[in-house]
Amino acid sequence: MRLTLAALFALTSLAPAADTDWRAFRGNDGTATTSAKLPTKWDAKDNIAWKTDLPGAGTSTPVVIGDHVFVTCYSGYNVPGQPQGKQDDLKLHLCRLDRKTGKLDWTKDVKAKLPEQDKIRDGHGYASSTPTADAERVYCFFGKTGVVAFDHAGKDLWTADVGSALHGWGSAASLLLHDGLLIVNASVESETLFALDVKTGKEVWNVKKVFESWNTPVLAKAGDRTELVLAINGKVLGLNPKTGKELWRCDTGIPAYMVPSIVVADGVAYVIGGRPAGGLAVKVGGSGDVTKTHRLWTSKKGSIVSSPVYSDGYLYWMGENNETAFCADAKTGEVVYEERVPRAGQVYGSPVLADGKIYYPARDGKVHVVAAKPMFELIASNTFGERGTFNSSPAVSGSQLLLRTDKSICCVGK
Repeated sequence: MRLTLAALFALTSLAPAADTDWRAFRGNDGTATTSAKLPTKWDAKDNIAWKTDLPGAGTSTPVVIGDHVFVTCYSGYNVPGQPQGKQDDLKLHLCRLDRKTGKLDWTKDVKAKLPEQDKIRDGHGYASSTPTADAERVYCFFGKTGVVAFDHAGKDLWTADVGSALHGWGSAASLLLHDGLLIVNASVESETLFALDVKTGKEVWNVKKVFESWNTPVLAKAGDRTELVLAINGKVLGLNPKTGKELWRCDTGIPAYMVPSIVVADGVAYVIGGRPAGGLAVKVGGSGDVTKTHRLWTSKKGSIVSSPVYSDGYLYWMGENNETAFCADAKTGEVVYEERVPRAGQVYGSPVLADGKIYYPARDGKVHVVAAKPMFELIASNTFGERGTFNSSPAVSGSQLLLRTDKSICCVGK
């Protein structure tokens, strides 16, 4: 399934993804999986290719296309570690860096629509949604300020309004490209899922009542059919990505909001989230209410924030507050191990899976490397020595790892 989804993503873009590309949240196919051999050990001095200070904070993941790294950030208001400031000083930014050297090529400012959320809890800020890119454009989502498209040189091409509601947790869902459409989960801003034309930003379709959903939609293949899968409060939805028409829905049995993104493998969507966290597996390809026919299992284990990865019949994730790594059998949902990672701290960013190893980012800047096997093995815990808040998920480019804090981007691996 991972190969199928990767091929699907290549078809949706205007050019095939290079081995060094990481074009969206959780990679080119949304699985956060790569065959690249990444470093397992590094520190502030060793195995660091470059490190670049950013003009502002943020929790979005860097994306890579060709020779460029793109990342969003904000400055002037509610920046962690700085005085609160005034809303009038809030600035939103898109930055482009040189992929090889980390040199900051340029920063483009986006005027924030005010008033914004006065305080956003836990330092999430105003640049939490990961951008996405194709061969011609870079697309950014800044909550109530809207969706903004730039060309690769930084020229502003279009802006789309997707709602103006606010939330104490801020916005977080990232963007997805598919077949000339930009999929935007604006659950916070308007409880609506939008599909926008990538060339113009004009609305093609929308789906209402997308309630308490902070996760990024994913694509799934069900026979000859491609589905768009999204978790909302109490439900998992399967939609036609061309029209937004609902194909199926499944009860989750999980209360409250859904933050972690779904991972799809071998025709099954694996979902965790809620408060208290739980999980379930749903076979894609159904019709109507598939709770009784396609829901394969449910579980009372999961994560409130961080997304899972799938490898060789097992699901892996970390809890956000309990310093615990989980492994579950993907066929049954049964927890295979539940192991404490010493001094792991909080984990908000989502892991990546590379060459049989899982890279878990903790909020204190450490990255914990765990073997992707149904027996817990902590390979290493690493830091690049920066103090700050690390809420972003890692990105992979070639044999290097891009790590982003609220102050800088660090490229690990030489």
